[in-house]
Amino acid sequence: MKVAYWPGCVSRGFTPELHGSMELVAPRVGLELAELDRANCCGAGVIAEHNQELADTLNARTFAMAQATDGAELMMNICSTCQGAQSECQERLDASSEYREMINENLAPENLKYEKGVTNKNFLWVLVEDIGIEKVQSLVKRPLTGLRIAPFYGCYIIRPTDRLGYKEFPHRDEYLEQVITAVGAEAVPYSGSHKCCGFPVITMNKKTSLTQAGRHLGDAIDAGADALVTPCPLCHLNLDLQQPEAQKFVDRDLGIPVLHFPQLVGLALGFEPKELGMGKHVVSTGEVAEKVALMAANA
Repeated sequence: MKVAYWPGCVSRGFTPELHGSMELVAPRVGLELAELDRANCCGAGVIAEHNQELADTLNARTFAMAQATDGAELMMNICSTCQGAQSECQERLDASSEYREMINENLAPENLKYEKGVTNKNFLWVLVEDIGIEKVQSLVKRPLTGLRIAPFYGCYIIRPTDRLGYKEFPHRDEYLEQVITAVGAEAVPYSGSHKCCGFPVITMNKKTSLTQAGRHLGDAIDAGADALVTPCPLCHLNLDLQQPEAQKFVDRDLGIPVLHFPQLVGLALGFEPKELGMGKHVVSTGEVAEKVALMAANA
């Protein structure tokens, strides 16, 4: 299955291990990535607050490039925030032919044109809906038996439900648990799994932001998780990069690793933690790597 692939800015900058692990995992699950290497930042909702036309033009340009990709069945991203911001722009573009034509005039110098109805999905959605849980299970080479994984969705892939396709796919807020189970690990329920990580307010109110992150991490630790997994690199920044600061705001030790979603899948497909860039995280993933090594020794 060929997809027009939008890795997003963060996976190319702050979290290159996310893009690297996606490149490793894609062919194993039957995905051909046609990267949109000249596409735009989605704006993460920030640009739209100041200049809606600019934000919609940037994302319409990316959609048009995806639609012009020969053989691509859909557009795929690996960032929940991109999914949310792009879905918001697409909703406006698809709602009005007059507005769409006005935005397309901005794209005309590049001979690009957005046609209503691009299908843009996060890798989590593609894996469950287009590849299938049974196929994922059949591809597992190293069942992650004994690993207790706490899912963390991030806001932008679960809210608002009417914009994010929940009418057609009502169980999208359960997909992380489904994949965690499919790769042989145990999904750990805890109160923070579907809440905001706090990243959107970190530049305005660091205390509120990192208190939110610290509480979710603490809840996952108290529930017995070995690690969290998230499909959002911005959530990863607040939960991993900022974790040493977050523990000061919740007045407790944390130290729980946070995996990118393709890294979790990659471990089950047989890739080594080093190949998946797990050594690049701020919080050590050493205990997870040790458990994976023990699985291999006992296999």
